[in-house]
Amino acid sequence: MRYIHESDDWTNFKWDSQRLSKLLGDVRYKQGLLLGKMNGLGFGARMEANIEMLTADAVKSNLIEGETIDPKQVRSSLARRLGANIGGIVPVDRNIEGIVEIMLDAVQHNQEPLTQARLFGWHAALFPMGYSGLRKITTASWRTEKSGDMRVVSGIAREHVHFEAPPAGRVEGEMKKFLDWFNAPCSIDGILKAGIAHFWFITIHPFEDGNGRIARTIADMSLARAENSTERFYSVSVCIEKERSSYYEILERSQKGDSDITEWLEWFIVCLGKAVESSGDILASVIKKSLFWQTANMRSLNERQRYVLNRLLDGFTGKLTSSKYAAFCKCSQDTALRDIRELLSFGLLVQGESGGRSTEYKLTPS
Repeated sequence: MRYIHESDDWTNFKWDSQRLSKLLGDVRYKQGLLLGKMNGLGFGARMEANIEMLTADAVKSNLIEGETIDPKQVRSSLARRLGANIGGIVPVDRNIEGIVEIMLDAVQHNQEPLTQARLFGWHAALFPMGYSGLRKITTASWRTEKSGDMRVVSGIAREHVHFEAPPAGRVEGEMKKFLDWFNAPCSIDGILKAGIAHFWFITIHPFEDGNGRIARTIADMSLARAENSTERFYSVSVCIEKERSSYYEILERSQKGDSDITEWLEWFIVCLGKAVESSGDILASVIKKSLFWQTANMRSLNERQRYVLNRLLDGFTGKLTSSKYAAFCKCSQDTALRDIRELLSFGLLVQGESGGRSTEYKLTPS
């Protein structure tokens, strides 16, 4: 089997522009609708939307590689670094701090050159203890001959090799060529550049581990650079995780083909479009909270009331009673009832049918 990188001019990528033009137009339209909606929100809501999307991106990108990370820790790290007051800050593991650091560096400093030193820093942050699971790996350095052949395989009794990367001796030269291209002024559509960057990097597979996550980070950086934005309101990783099987299938076919990568770019653009569409599900709660607080901020609310309303907006499970209100806010039952009655008079809460101490209170339907 001949792989794409075994050709002398393998990075002379080709694609069918006519075949991709309508897909690109559709994605641009969807991006415009999303960004228009987000521009209508206040600074605080945009900040929260950015945090929610970056959290989803980090969680799903790691899940693609079979690793589960705590979204609460990711969100806490992002909020602290971005100076957002979200409440419920939790301790954060070192590896998650590293994941968040990479994401923010790629997006917030997307106009800065992508260099070998920067990639090495990302890799070291991704594996702060120098281990991938129980396996000791070389970090902050290109893979070497000692690590053996870099293969993507499946199966045990009958091993199936999906892909084999270039030999380690070629990595430094291949990465220099890639970085020179990535940092050069963009002469093609930014979405195409993001798709090519992802494919090119993952084909080189320059590190012992973490190549997929860094490839997706590079694609995000490229998209942010093309949009001239330091905020992310959609996540390609969320879509890739949902369609993980087809993701690996298209990569395998493209890496065993010639330099025409139209099929891969088509898949990437469609995936991007789905990512923009699905972002609405994640951002809906943020927009709902923004609209709610536009009304609530017209009232004089104390910190206890704000805290409980946010708990309800964040999807509090169970029933809110005066007893639970008092427990949440560490206040007396009388204080809780006084706060609740005030919220009822403001039209921010509605009372359930049952009475007495078991009376249930809910947010007023929007």
